Amino acid sequence: MSHFTCIKTQLKDQNALIKALADMGLGQVEAFDTAEHLYGYRGDIRPQAAEIIVRRRYIGPLSNDIGFQRQADGTFEAIISEYDRSKYSQQWLNQLTQRYGYHTLIATAPTQGFTIEEEEILEDGTIRVVVGKWV
Repeated sequence: MSHFTCIKTQLKDQNALIKALADMGLGQVEAFDTAEHLYGYRGDIRPQAAEIIVRRRYIGPLSNDIGFQRQADGTFEAIISEYDRSKYSQQWLNQLTQRYGYHTLIATAPTQGFTIEEEEILEDGTIRVVVGKWV
């Protein structure tokens, strides 16, 4: 039975998180209003629960569910098993956070009067977005 690790994040927007997970190849995401239990690699119900869940069948045959549990401050805490941390490491979380930031910007810029003028992905994977605002 794998040990689950909880990792604090600054991710708050559920829609941006779901889109970022899809960008990272995890398009089969379940979202709940109330936290649901995660399952281990043997199909056993774990005590950990989350509002955003990627079920183990979409991760790998020996994997556990990956969850994101909403905290009191509105952020989501990532819940990833020790086994799955080999693939879903801090580097993966950093890339997820970058994709999350992109989706947050794309969603909020127009509501603040900005338009997306240009966007490109640089060689190192950095996303460059130019926004403009006419006053």
